[in-house]
Amino acid sequence: MSAKAKVAAKGMKKVLEKKVLHGPLRTYIPAGKASGSPPLGTQLGCRGVNIPGFVKDFNERTKNYKPGVPIPSIVEVKADRSYKLTLQLPPFPYYLFQAAGINRGAMKAGWEVAGKITLKHLYEIALIKSQDIAYQASTLQEVVEVAMHSARHCGIQVVRDLDPVEYGKFLEERVKIIQQQRDELQAKREAKLLRTG
Repeated sequence: MSAKAKVAAKGMKKVLEKKVLHGPLRTYIPAGKASGSPPLGTQLGCRGVNIPGFVKDFNERTKNYKPGVPIPSIVEVKADRSYKLTLQLPPFPYYLFQAAGINRGAMKAGWEVAGKITLKHLYEIALIKSQDIAYQASTLQEVVEVAMHSARHCGIQVVRDLDPVEYGKFLEERVKIIQQQRDELQAKREAKLLRTG
């Protein structure tokens, strides 16, 4: 290798080391539970952000939320390694699951019902989400339509009236169905391990 090639290679190394990642980092971070461990620490570290400072700032700004609530976050890193942190409201499925009193959606949306909510619940969720940055330019009707689509996608049925006693029975039956689905998935995993192992 010639001397000129070695000098050129050193110059390329320096250029590659100074590579700046473009574009904002969009991620979901649990409220009050940000930490420097992967995956968040890795994503911030490769952008040159001061991780302990970011974690402290994020946890301070989300202290009013219930711990563990997923917060959509946008981190824009500037050239001087400072950052701009934009927090949005939790996603639609979080609110829908809370209103329906369930922990997970349907495995086959459209074929099974995971939970039920009333139109009033849907309207209240849309009112909350209409304050979000992403829906500032949208009308309330458009936000309600997005909430309806999200409910349908999660397997949540929207009804006019909901009897608490009937819904309690429905949730008890739903627990049995979920356990049956988990058992089927476990059996499939074990069968797959037997075939490959």
